[in-house]
Amino acid sequence: MADWDPDLYTRFEDERTRPAADLLGRVALRSPRLAVDLGCGPGNSTELILRRFPDAEVVGLDTSAAMLDSARRRLPALRFEAADAATWTPRRPPDLIFANAVLQWVPDHPTLLPRLFGLLAPGGVLAVQMPDNLAEPSHRLMREVAASGPWSAAIGDPAVAGRVGRMLDVDGYYDTLAPLAATVEVWRTAYQHRMDGAASIVAWLSATGLKPFVDPLPPDLKAGFLSAYERAIDGAYPARADRRRLLAFPRVFMVATKPA
Repeated sequence: MADWDPDLYTRFEDERTRPAADLLGRVALRSPRLAVDLGCGPGNSTELILRRFPDAEVVGLDTSAAMLDSARRRLPALRFEAADAATWTPRRPPDLIFANAVLQWVPDHPTLLPRLFGLLAPGGVLAVQMPDNLAEPSHRLMREVAASGPWSAAIGDPAVAGRVGRMLDVDGYYDTLAPLAATVEVWRTAYQHRMDGAASIVAWLSATGLKPFVDPLPPDLKAGFLSAYERAIDGAYPARADRRRLLAFPRVFMVATKPA
């Protein structure tokens, strides 16, 4: 994919940061020495960690040069480095690995999560939040529109572009971590985001879920795909009593503590 767009991503920063705050609120650590924000993006989640643990060494990691540049401008006193969650190994075991809205992009969760958990220091915490919306109209329509127009050949298999099959259910994540952890908590929440209209929903998703669909397209096909997708979204998310649209956005959370 093309690099991420921090400005587009942070257009809805309050909505994107709320799940990170909810996840961090369930982390029971008192004074971690090293906290790693894995997939830090533009630093909004890193800033939450720093506020919660001001005495910790906080490090942000991401694959995106643009996101890392944005995070460094936001938090110039912290260290931000390029790293891939699929292969990253820390210099020393962290007390907290915080992965907010990143691991949905990485395959093979039954292998990935135990690997990340094993990197923790004794008593450390793995805290993960991921969108779980592949069955929602927003993401189902991405795949349907991708398969139905002149852009389909350039996009390829909509299931691959849409990351279908990468996510486990809540029980699957519990069963993956419970045999390894001293404590593990897994839950699922559907946020209801108040959006101005169909165009706002498309703008929200253009920063994340739509990228694998639109990045391969030349400008004319990209415009046609986005126009068709916006029409589909307009029908799937009707105006509410205040003329706004409610975008249901389910997310799955897990907090697992390593034995001391």
